[in-house]
Amino acid sequence: MESDNIRLLSAGSDPRVKDYFSALATLSSRVDELRGRFRPTLFGESYYSDSELAAMLKVSRRSLQDYRNNGTIPFIRLGGKILYRRSDIERVLEKNYTASF
Repeated sequence: MESDNIRLLSAGSDPRVKDYFSALATLSSRVDELRGRFRPTLFGESYYSDSELAAMLKVSRRSLQDYRNNGTIPFIRLGGKILYRRSDIERVLEKNYTASF
């Protein structure tokens, strides 16, 4: 009886076991992906770093510096780190949105 149970858990003996472990591996990789994208909030607000925002907007970090210098986008300087509030960036994008004709 006990050897039958061990045989059932063997990945080579039953396709259901292979499917189970395959699904488990897929789930595990998706959880890892979500953990990598998780952005904890501070007082209910999310923040982007300089490099994250540059990648998201598909502009250079130098362009972001120009936007900061001319007052296009608000930012927070904390020591040597530049942070952008998600809500500020969304507001700037909405304000500058131009509908198609």
